[in-house]
Amino acid sequence: MFRPLELFIGLRYTHTKRRTHFISFISLTSMLGIALGVMALITVLSVMNGFEKELRSRILGMASHATVTTFGGTLEDWEGLAQTVTGEPHVVAAAPYVRGETMLSLGKQTSGAILRGVLPGVEDGVSDVVNHIIDGDINLLRTGEYGIILGRELAVALGAGVGDAITVVSPQIRVGPTGIMPRLRRFTVVALFEVGMFEYDRGVALVHIDDAARLLRLQDSVTGLRLRLDDVFDAPTVSRQLYDRLQGDYLIEDWTRRHANFFRAVKTEKRVMFIILTLIVAVAAFNIVSTLIMVVTDKRADIAILRTLGASPRSIMLIFIIQGVVIGVLGTALGVAGGITLALNIETIVPAIESFFNVQFLSADVYYISDVPSELHWDDVWRMASVALGLSLLATLYPAWRAARTHPAEALRYE
Repeated sequence: MFRPLELFIGLRYTHTKRRTHFISFISLTSMLGIALGVMALITVLSVMNGFEKELRSRILGMASHATVTTFGGTLEDWEGLAQTVTGEPHVVAAAPYVRGETMLSLGKQTSGAILRGVLPGVEDGVSDVVNHIIDGDINLLRTGEYGIILGRELAVALGAGVGDAITVVSPQIRVGPTGIMPRLRRFTVVALFEVGMFEYDRGVALVHIDDAARLLRLQDSVTGLRLRLDDVFDAPTVSRQLYDRLQGDYLIEDWTRRHANFFRAVKTEKRVMFIILTLIVAVAAFNIVSTLIMVVTDKRADIAILRTLGASPRSIMLIFIIQGVVIGVLGTALGVAGGITLALNIETIVPAIESFFNVQFLSADVYYISDVPSELHWDDVWRMASVALGLSLLATLYPAWRAARTHPAEALRYE
C-alpha cells in the first residue's frame, strides 16, 4: 500500500547534501533537457500546423471545396443541378465553371495555362479570388467582350499588364480554306490576381464563362459545378452524400482527393518531426537513469537502514520512482509552459529577432509565405506531455529495481 512515507523520502532525496552536488547537477540537466525537448516539439509542431493552415487557405482560395462534373467532362442543365445541390445540407454555394488547357502568347512570349471560365458575381461564393485582385477589376469580365484575368507570375512570364491584348490558342481545331487550324481568340487583360501559390499564379487565367464556352465549343454546356461547404473538413463525407443523392452519371471530387499527395506529405513530415524531436526528449529522460543509479549508490546505507526498520522492497522502489517522476514532471511542466508561450507568440518573436539582427529568415523574394505562422493544437500539447512523462517513468524503473534488491547486510558491512 502506498504511504506518505515513500513520498516524503522520495521528495527528500531530490534535495541532496553538499557532498553530492554533482548528482544535483545531473538531475538539473536531465530536467532542463526534458523541458527543452518538450518546448521545441510543441513549438515546431505549432509552426508546422500554421504553415499547413496557411497553405490550405491559399489552395482553397482558388480551388473549390468540391466539384461536380460528369465522366464525359461536360455538364448539361447546370442551373437545375445547382439548385438541387445547394439545397443539400452543408452546401453553402455552387458556381459553374469551364476548364480547358490553352496556350497564351504576347509578342514573342508564350506560356501554357489552364483557362477557367467563371461567372462573375457567382464565383465569389465558391472562391476568394476577388480578394486577391492586385490590379484591375473582376467585374470587367463581361460576356462577349473577351476580357481575361491573369495570375501575377503568368503575367510576368508573358510581359503582360492590364490593358494588353493577348492571344489565347485552344486545342480545339477548325477546318478552313487553308486547312486545319487551331482555334484562337484575342483577349484583353482586365485584371491581375495573386493568391500566393505558384501553381495558380503561374498557370491559371480567368475569363467569362460564356467566352470560354465559345472558345472551347461547349455551346450551352459547362465543365461542372464548384461547391463551397460550411466546413472544409467535412468535404469527403458531403461528397459521398451528394453522390448517393444525385444517383446519376456524376463525378464528385473534393479538395482532399485533388490535393491528397500534398497534404499526405505534410502529415508525413509532421510525423517524422515528432519522432525526431521525441528522441531528444528520450535522451534527456534516460539521463534520469544515470542520476538515480548514482543516488542509489550514494544511499546504499540509507536503504539498508530503511530495510532493517521494516521497509519492504516495494517501498524502496517507490521512493526512487517518486524521485525520478518529480524530475520528469518538473521538466515536462517547464517545457509545456515554454512551448505554449513560444507557440502563441512566435509571430511576434520572429519579427523581433529579424529586426534586432537585421536578417530575414523567409525572404519574400524567395518564399510565398514570408512570415512564420503558428497554430497551437492542444492535442499536440497533451500528447507530448504524456510521452515525456511516460519516458520519465520508464527511466526510473531499472534504478528503482536495483535499489529494491539491495541487501542490508552487504550494504552495512563496510559502514
